[in-house]
Amino acid sequence: MLCNCVLLCTELHTRPGSTNSRSPLSADGLPMMAQTLHLAMASVSVSSRLNKAIHQHYMSLPQGDLCQVTYIWIDGSGEGLRNKTRTLEREPQGIEDIPEWNFDGSSTYQAEGSNSDMFLIPVAMFRDPFTLESNKLVLCEVLKYNRLPAESNLRSGCKKVMEEVKHYIPWFGMEQEYTLLGMDGRPYGWPQNGFPGPQGPYYCGVGADNAYGRDIMECHYKACLYSGVKICGTNAEVMPSQFEFQVGLCEGIEMGDHLWMARFLLHRVCEDFGVVATLDPKPMKGNWNGAGCHTNVSTKEMREEGGLQHIEQAIEKLSKRHSQHICVYDPHGGQDNIRRLTGLHETSSIHDFCFGVANRGASIRIPRQVAQEGKGYFEDRRPSANCDPYAVTGAIARTCLLGMEEEEEST
Repeated sequence: MLCNCVLLCTELHTRPGSTNSRSPLSADGLPMMAQTLHLAMASVSVSSRLNKAIHQHYMSLPQGDLCQVTYIWIDGSGEGLRNKTRTLEREPQGIEDIPEWNFDGSSTYQAEGSNSDMFLIPVAMFRDPFTLESNKLVLCEVLKYNRLPAESNLRSGCKKVMEEVKHYIPWFGMEQEYTLLGMDGRPYGWPQNGFPGPQGPYYCGVGADNAYGRDIMECHYKACLYSGVKICGTNAEVMPSQFEFQVGLCEGIEMGDHLWMARFLLHRVCEDFGVVATLDPKPMKGNWNGAGCHTNVSTKEMREEGGLQHIEQAIEKLSKRHSQHICVYDPHGGQDNIRRLTGLHETSSIHDFCFGVANRGASIRIPRQVAQEGKGYFEDRRPSANCDPYAVTGAIARTCLLGMEEEEEST
């Protein structure tokens, strides 16, 4: 349909006698409107231009008592998500009703071809916002042929830690920043041969000149609500084409489960729109904000009267393990965060640890309301947008709740 629009606009601009025959031409000779549509078409995927009305016809067909279950897992990169679907004879009522499955690990950077079968172990179930009815999305752990956790399966270790600290009733909330890219690799909506205006009007902005891709943000929010992901908010971020959503409150291992599923839903929604969501911590060089995954942490003691004392004790423990936490706060041992944690653009320096009340340039921020009430939570602003939430929450729980000696032994 978009192709037809380009042809029509070209015809209108060049048709003899047309009132538009004098319309300005672009550098390559195309009328400006046609050039604009051509660039817009190039920035979205080919699949997104398929006929969605035909797709909807098949999606609306009844399926009886049968249930589609989509298994989702983290691949060997530690960042990518994979999925495949099977049919069950009836709707599962709980995670225990979903059978184990397997996949070819040699195609996901997780095994050699000579011994490639990997096990998918269902751990968390959600409703499917794409195929609806009784269909499910299921997050899975990955086990190797010997049934030991795959190298990219950080959930297994995190779950053990969360079991040990469950009497503290640890709550987490994570603020996932992301950037929308066109298929040309440029931030979606940015000028093809230039840059938008400087940062300032885009954070929580409104208007076509300030918010690029709001439809995607809103559709993702709805998909999360429908699926059962504990999404609690969203907003446009400081850099144009950059957004954030927040997941929480989640207790223990639930934090990682819900954030990974929210990420899957984001990528899947973007697929329908024909654009890409990147979690790169610094998608654009220069005077542009990076992307983090700020992590809010609270225990039962921190939430009670006098809780500020326990928050300060936790921050003191974190200060002594700064370098160790930096190593697990992105998938590449801190190399991704070097580009982001510069001390500029609302970040602390990767080399130094600091904290402060209402200070978004600190490693750890104590919200002003928490300081005033003397209880609540703290925010670790160091995790990168592409962090593994199991690694982040596991490290925080080990350092703050199990003590540094035990963490030293576990590493």
